[in-house]
Amino acid sequence: MRAFKYCSIVLLCLSLLTLFPIVTSEDTLSQTQLLQHDQTLVSASDVFELGLFKPGTTSDWYLGIWYKKIQEKTVVWVANRDTPLSNSYSATLKIGDHGNLVLVDEETKKIAWSSNETQGVNPIAQLLDSGNLVLKEANSTQNGATDEFLWQSFDYPTNTLLPDMKLGWNLSTGLDRYITSWKSIEDPSTGDFSFKLNHQGFPEIFLWNKQNITYRSGPWNGERFSGVPEMTASNNIRFNFVVKPYEVYYSYSILGSGPIYSRLTVSPTGDLQRFMWIESAKIWNQYWYAPKDQCDRFRECGPYGVCDSNASPVCKCLEGFGPKNLQAWNLRDGSDGCVRKTELGCLKDKFLVLENMKLPESGGGFVDMNMSLEACKKTCLENCNCTAYSDARISNGEGSGCVMWTGELMDLRQYAEGGQSFYVRLAASALDGDHGKAKRVIMIVVITVSICCILLLSGLVIYFLRKRNLNLPIVHRGSSKLKGSFERNWDSFLSEVVISSRRDFCSGERSNDELDQLPLFDFNTLAVATDNFSNRNKLGEGGFGCVYKGTLVDGQEVAVKRLSTNSGQGTEEFKNEVELIARLQHRNLVRLLGCCIDEDEKMLTYEYMENKSLHSILFSDKKRSKLDWQKRFKIICGIARGLIYLHQDSRLRIIHRDLKASNILLDGDLAPKISDFGMARCLRNDQTEENTRRVVGTYSYMAPEYARDGWFSTKSDVFSFGVLMLEIISGKKNKRFDSSNTELNLLGNAWKLWNEGKGLELVDPDVGESYSHSDEVLRCMQVGLLCVQERAADRPTMASVVLMLSSGTATTMPNPKNPGFCLERTESAVKADSSSDKQEEGYSVNQVTISTLVGR
Repeated sequence: MRAFKYCSIVLLCLSLLTLFPIVTSEDTLSQTQLLQHDQTLVSASDVFELGLFKPGTTSDWYLGIWYKKIQEKTVVWVANRDTPLSNSYSATLKIGDHGNLVLVDEETKKIAWSSNETQGVNPIAQLLDSGNLVLKEANSTQNGATDEFLWQSFDYPTNTLLPDMKLGWNLSTGLDRYITSWKSIEDPSTGDFSFKLNHQGFPEIFLWNKQNITYRSGPWNGERFSGVPEMTASNNIRFNFVVKPYEVYYSYSILGSGPIYSRLTVSPTGDLQRFMWIESAKIWNQYWYAPKDQCDRFRECGPYGVCDSNASPVCKCLEGFGPKNLQAWNLRDGSDGCVRKTELGCLKDKFLVLENMKLPESGGGFVDMNMSLEACKKTCLENCNCTAYSDARISNGEGSGCVMWTGELMDLRQYAEGGQSFYVRLAASALDGDHGKAKRVIMIVVITVSICCILLLSGLVIYFLRKRNLNLPIVHRGSSKLKGSFERNWDSFLSEVVISSRRDFCSGERSNDELDQLPLFDFNTLAVATDNFSNRNKLGEGGFGCVYKGTLVDGQEVAVKRLSTNSGQGTEEFKNEVELIARLQHRNLVRLLGCCIDEDEKMLTYEYMENKSLHSILFSDKKRSKLDWQKRFKIICGIARGLIYLHQDSRLRIIHRDLKASNILLDGDLAPKISDFGMARCLRNDQTEENTRRVVGTYSYMAPEYARDGWFSTKSDVFSFGVLMLEIISGKKNKRFDSSNTELNLLGNAWKLWNEGKGLELVDPDVGESYSHSDEVLRCMQVGLLCVQERAADRPTMASVVLMLSSGTATTMPNPKNPGFCLERTESAVKADSSSDKQEEGYSVNQVTISTLVGR
């Protein structure tokens, strides 16, 4: 009887033991184990420990990782930083049913934190000696390689970057790894400061205070960040910067044997700090921090201003520039920066060499690692929008590669030592060593030109006063009134077009019948129609030249686009536009009425559009309310029909390449017409895409594959149309979108709202209640997001777009994937476009916008 009692007790104990997990390894948690309030995981070499902790005097509990052997608890990662537990006794960490780690409050049965769900068959959690908490298959044999992990904490850092952690982007998945400060030293919740890598252009890292940049590392130059000259590798540490098609990231590694502890953190007060553990003194030694001086403040000296902490005052203007706001400058406020004293002359310009420089803000920079510095200089000189260039790498004391900037140069700094050579574009006269001689020459030229202008203007006034009352008719081919020189000019022009057509992709499908029938105007007719091209008749101005409103003798109103005589690019674009648009006829394309080729004068005459451009109404606070939802939807559909005609219904397959709001003109009924074919290209019927070394267009409308690599196709037009759709829906510009989260541009914000089920929040408030069915608005938003997907292959054709707009529903259309260019460019890149913005706000018939990028 007694033996039976003992056996019963033993059996009861064994049965009770089966109810509790048995920990077989201190660094591992299996599916059958639980980690409870008083238990921890410790990495194999006792470097790191994971468990529950309570910071300072607070009553909240968090799951975190800290150094095991350092007495003063130094936490490097927090799982539930924004969802603390009120007590630790009911907390349990386990592997959930979906193969993920789950922190559960057993008392309330609520999940305080969980990792991503995985497809693991038999997952286990393990704390590595690197401080990385990973989920992997139990039978995995890999040691430290990350490609087999189901999930890892290194992909979701908090305020600390540890050795071999990646700070940056996995471009394949869209994962952005960055560090964010604690709220305070006793509150690990998400703070105000974050350190994030911008992978656009020439990648660099920014320190943000909420939505404002406070510090910039400068781009990686092969040895260090351009803005951290004291950053040098040692026997104990190596810095890494990786740029690949599928990922861009920064990391650092600890070299040698033995425990060497290092960490990079963002403090609650916004300081970047790198620490090394000094074992002999048992302390953390701060051996680098930023920002450390006035010149580390972001954009301290504004555009074209150079900050030098060893000078007084610290701000100075580049040679050839002067303070924009002299009064503020004299008061030691250089934030308005500097402006050029002498306008650039394009191919006649020269470059100022600056040494020991921190390279300027580089999000909009163009990089070619295979280009020599001399070729870089030549390419920059030939692109009149290029404002500076430099080596992309300076490893081992030798330069390589090329990086070029366009627009304003922001956040420049000069060091006593360190930095690198930097080449800034200046007018040749600004670099003339003999300034006195230059001034004398300028004075002579000014006087001479002034006298000539007075004489010329006097002659023109007399000439036009005598001609003013003459009825000068439109002159057509074959007319007896066509002057011989005028006819020779036109025949010469036609010959050039024929030659270029033979070289073109679509040469087999072209003829000059339409060109031969194109009405011609002589110069006098258009001069009288526009009142001698007076400023009061000017409708807009672009890279091509000026556009004027004119009235012909029969009362017909026209828009006259006059090629600027000093436009080096306009002649080719003029030829391209004439030979294309003369062959295209569609109600949603602007109609060419005729042209003028008269000696040095080249002009195009179009139908006049009463409501000017879509840009002038959509982005005007006073006019936007004219566009209710029905009108906006009509405009969207009209543009789509025009693009279908260009892409598949016309005899030529035309890629527009510069579709944007300012190139959509509106007639009296607000019907849209696509304009500006100066940048258009033609493809053969069997051709789907083409590559160019000259990328043109407007950055905020460019498809990623075109902006990066010069590849254009009908799908690049589809991307531009998608941007345009989202702008029409929201009433906001893509490149200047303002929201509560200014990290995102319009595409990124639309994508975020769509995934959150808040799509209607994107709609322009001026639309009001003018839409009767929200499904139509959401359908347009979904189509827009489908059009701006990152991969060209994922985007629909324009034929599919029209079908979806007319009959599709959200349930029958595919779900959009990540859009291209979700992140907003840096503020300097936006400012770089400000001049073109001003031009776009006017009437811009076929306004040519030369890209701020250089093709690869």
